[in-house]
Amino acid sequence: MKTLNQPTKIKKQKMTMSERSNTLRAGVLGSNDGILTVVGVLFSVAAATTNQFTIFIAGLSDLLACAFSMASGEYASVSSQRDTEKAVVAQEKELIQTNYADELETVAAYYQDRGVTHETALDIARELMQKDALGTVIQIKYNLELGHYMSPWSAAFSSLVAAASGGIFPLFAMTFLPLSLKWPGTITAVLLAVALTGYLSAKFGDGSAKTAIIRNIIVGIITMFIHYYVGQLL
Repeated sequence: MKTLNQPTKIKKQKMTMSERSNTLRAGVLGSNDGILTVVGVLFSVAAATTNQFTIFIAGLSDLLACAFSMASGEYASVSSQRDTEKAVVAQEKELIQTNYADELETVAAYYQDRGVTHETALDIARELMQKDALGTVIQIKYNLELGHYMSPWSAAFSSLVAAASGGIFPLFAMTFLPLSLKWPGTITAVLLAVALTGYLSAKFGDGSAKTAIIRNIIVGIITMFIHYYVGQLL
């Protein structure tokens, strides 16, 4: 029995792995958006004027706008996800009360699909349902842990800080580097920053780090190219 993939009850923690991953994901995506959004504005304005104050104010304004926009969007998105999870729990709670037999059979089928005989699977299902019917059902059917929901505030704050932090790289490079190093320094800062966010996003998402880094660098180059020539045209 110990070798079976049974749902296990663990002590309540401050944050589950899924919740941590969601917060980290929001941070990485926010940082990447902050970098590309701010550098887009900086390149457009810097290509149109050499006034350092104008360039700085434009970049700073965009950085703040991007950070709060990302935070509000992440809050709305995760709030919707949280509402869906709560609705699922409420639905399953009602089903356990009104259609317990089908819920029990669903749990048994989970183990039967993993090679356990129907009789043994039913015994496992009965024991688990007696201990924690609702927790067992939502973990098996939806891979959710009862009492743990995604935090929209954590995701929003993570996105806010990350977007602002990411945008600081190109903003400081364009504003404070000597004139001779301004453009190459900003381009280098942007490429290093997006390469880092690509690497982190791949690690958190179990993807290919090389692919993510190359993709982010290409997107960064295209973003800088487009906005520079938009600034030239305007």
